[in-house]
Amino acid sequence: MSLRVVISGASSGLGLALARHYLMSGALVGVIARRDELLRVLAVEFPGQVYCYALDVRDAAGLQLAAANFIAQVGVPDVVIANAGVSVGTLTEYAEDMDAFRQVMDINVLGMVQTFQPFVAAMRDVRRGTLVGIASVAGIRGLPGAGAYSASKAAAISYLESLRVELHGSGVKVVTICPGYIKTAMTVVNPYRMPFILDAGDAAGRMVRAIERQTSFAVIPWQMGWVACVLRCLPRWLYDRLFANAPHKPRGLL
Repeated sequence: MSLRVVISGASSGLGLALARHYLMSGALVGVIARRDELLRVLAVEFPGQVYCYALDVRDAAGLQLAAANFIAQVGVPDVVIANAGVSVGTLTEYAEDMDAFRQVMDINVLGMVQTFQPFVAAMRDVRRGTLVGIASVAGIRGLPGAGAYSASKAAAISYLESLRVELHGSGVKVVTICPGYIKTAMTVVNPYRMPFILDAGDAAGRMVRAIERQTSFAVIPWQMGWVACVLRCLPRWLYDRLFANAPHKPRGLL
């Protein structure tokens, strides 16, 4: 039987790379993204394998309908990947950045919850399935100029841990993936060096292997795992001194 996978944010970047990886292995994939025309290109390339849902992950009712449709047509998914996310530089001192803060939190945190929620009961009933949340190394410590993004990814990491414990013993696994830098539209605007940066296809392959192993927490690439460990262990006074003058992601509109 073909693997059944649902992926949000699947029209570009990492989400598209994950979708293509699963599709090339013969999986049946439900793809969720706002840009329907890009999802349809994927459906033409992989006829009979793609189920398109043109949705924003802030649309909880739409996600409920999409989940019901996928389950009715394909069955309970084996893997649900909450990948949709946004990043933009933000500074608390600017009132005009407050909307960006709200949007980043809504998409990166509540969007993840709303992507998973319609599938949890069905997965519990069949006692199988894996829920995968794409967080970030940026959620390990607060990065200057990225208050919204770092906060959203820290919240995602904590949320996924709560969910993993809630579902312990149910047969449903929860996998937290914290990528480092990946070559996507989200990182191309970064005006600073990005160590250990990966192509989206390479990153997707590594993530799929972590998902298959049902690793509870994975940092990709592994080198960024060491960076994360070092950052986590730095005393606050030293972290503050080292990062006070770090370059910022450009502020902008979402």
